[in-house]
Amino acid sequence: MKPDKPSLGALKKDEPHYAGHRERLRSRFQESGEQALPDYELLELVLFRSLPRRDVKPLAKKLIERFGSFAEVVGAPIELLCEIDHIGPSVALDLKLVQAAARRLTRGAIHNRALLSSWSSVIEYCRTAMAFEGREVFRLLFLDKRNYLIADEVQGVGTVDHTPVYPREVIKRALELNATALILVHNHPSGDPHPSSADIKLTHDLIAIAKPLNIIIHDHIIVGRDGHASLRGMNLI
Repeated sequence: MKPDKPSLGALKKDEPHYAGHRERLRSRFQESGEQALPDYELLELVLFRSLPRRDVKPLAKKLIERFGSFAEVVGAPIELLCEIDHIGPSVALDLKLVQAAARRLTRGAIHNRALLSSWSSVIEYCRTAMAFEGREVFRLLFLDKRNYLIADEVQGVGTVDHTPVYPREVIKRALELNATALILVHNHPSGDPHPSSADIKLTHDLIAIAKPLNIIIHDHIIVGRDGHASLRGMNLI
């Protein structure tokens, strides 16, 4: 005699307590988009796939509490993510893939476009790429005579408050790429994007070396969790 098939009610009864929550969250995202979800719920949606058999709501809240926001969670170094219970290397890697996807998307917004006419996209890209880094990163955007992007390169990675930058090496690289203009970008891990006296001096030094070679320094952008600063916008260059 064949055993009776379990009823639909019995199947639902055997589901984990968080299954209904997951479906409701997915439906809300599908119907209303990401703006309808607070950071921890958007993070839950990411963690659903990484941890399919765990209630990830407490974990998502713990990550937000530790790092501050969705962007700061996916921007956190893998070693710090792995300090959180239930976050192993594979889950941390999944979170870093979200960050990489965001970088690619924002970089696409400035690809094959004149950067000076797409300034908001440039700022968004710089913030996505660098604002939540734990160490200072100095980035160079090399432009051609039409102000189209030739190359986007990290020139150096430093400590929490300093990156060694060598102006002559920067200009040498610009000449190698036949760039006629540069946008300098770096981050302040402290979160405050206000330029330091060293930031201003470096920019002036680069302008002085670049000018005789007909290379223009369009701007020096500093990004942080609290926003961004433009030295040209502040009339510092």
